[in-house]
Amino acid sequence: MEENKSPHILNTSATLLGLCFIVLTSIKVSKMQDSTLIDETTALAIILFMTSSILSFLSMRKKRDLNDRLEKFADFMFLFGLLVLFLTTMMVTFNIVK
Repeated sequence: MEENKSPHILNTSATLLGLCFIVLTSIKVSKMQDSTLIDETTALAIILFMTSSILSFLSMRKKRDLNDRLEKFADFMFLFGLLVLFLTTMMVTFNIVK
């Protein structure tokens, strides 16, 4: 029987959601010029991690049939959020956004 991944997804996506909020807030507070691409990708990551958190929470509360579908979708959203966060980090690291 496959292990329930929902608690792990919820914990990690909530942590990364907080990190994205800190990044977005620090960009706004420091008034960085030309940071719109970083803003937009961070906002996208926030949406993806929030969706992943909500879906994983709901999957822990629902019956088995719906649980599996919600967990699978939460897993997909989490992975896509990680990809967006990785691309944002690479843009910052390699000074693609000046």
